[in-house]
Amino acid sequence: MEKFMLKRRATERARKGYPILVLEDFVKEPKLPEGTMIQCIDEHKKFVAIAYLAKQNKGDGWILTINQTEMINQNFYKKLLKEALDQRSIFKLNEQTTAYRVFNGEGDGLGGLTIDFYDDYYVFSWYSKGIYAHRELILKAFKEVVSDSKGIYEKIRFETNKKSETDLIFGKAAPEPLIILENGINYATYLDDGLMTGIFLDQRDVRQRLLEKYAMGKTVLNTFSYTGAFSIAAALGGAIETTSVDLAKRSLPKTVEQFELNNLNVDDQVIRVMDVFDYFKYAIRHRLAFDVVVVDPPSFARSKKRTFSAAKDYASLLEEVIQLTKSNGIIVASTNAANVTIEKFKSFIEEAFKNQNKSYIIEETFTLPDDFKVNPEFTQGDYLKVFIIRKK
Repeated sequence: MEKFMLKRRATERARKGYPILVLEDFVKEPKLPEGTMIQCIDEHKKFVAIAYLAKQNKGDGWILTINQTEMINQNFYKKLLKEALDQRSIFKLNEQTTAYRVFNGEGDGLGGLTIDFYDDYYVFSWYSKGIYAHRELILKAFKEVVSDSKGIYEKIRFETNKKSETDLIFGKAAPEPLIILENGINYATYLDDGLMTGIFLDQRDVRQRLLEKYAMGKTVLNTFSYTGAFSIAAALGGAIETTSVDLAKRSLPKTVEQFELNNLNVDDQVIRVMDVFDYFKYAIRHRLAFDVVVVDPPSFARSKKRTFSAAKDYASLLEEVIQLTKSNGIIVASTNAANVTIEKFKSFIEEAFKNQNKSYIIEETFTLPDDFKVNPEFTQGDYLKVFIIRKK
């Protein structure tokens, strides 16, 4: 294993448990293939960490251990996986929720990989060529720890020429749809349909709060609605009517499917396939206003008409939402943009309300749920920020 010296600041961070490395951290840049294991040393040539090289987002490598005697082999991965699964044992006992995260990258000690559980099926997401180079060893370790999986799927989330007909890599194919439960609600998921499965598991607690506290007797607008998960939670929570808006054509049949799965009459709901920003104009023209508005846009999106970046455009998006929210109404403002800190997100909210000459109070905040374990030294890993805001 080649040794590479880290600069002093990077050495201090690594020893505290910070998991990611960038090229600027090294005295001499390691020019080796992705996936290569390296030993990091300090300026006195003392051991700091073992890491693997990988290009992912703004990082160039992930630290695996700061224990010099640790061997990075199948047993190492087996230990990490077993610890992660043991920590989620409470979820395994919950019959009302059958989909959750069982391994969350650097939060569980292995940056670049996440594993989600979908009712006895497992979905591996590989985020770099570097981690993918260790795929076989990790899968062998996983199969030793989990002997009762019905099947394993994989999602390759880095640029590659690898194109396979199916994402299924072990076991039998999941039914289409695979019906999972989340807090007792039925959701249709598809494990072999591109990178998305039909639900974002990290919003589970927010959907539950909408159902329990904010939906009863209210009109609810769900923007960037995807397959309508927030709309289903709102309808089951007693909403008078939900309106789901998403640009993707498939959002219509997918949302209809979710309503029908939960024995909800689709005719009592509104589903619009259109650009959310065009819908805002339509709603203002028709003087529509809602008791609750959910706004959970992608971090970055490009359509024929416009480009949206959460880091640049969220405040102006929120201004439009404020105009469609009734007095004393609720806005569920969410972003999963890792480059938007919680302080920055708060400033977007303040800016939007100030520009609209409206006041507000923040009722509640949410970050990632417990199964999305976060490394306390790596705050970027806690990417989800949700503010439940009451417009005065």
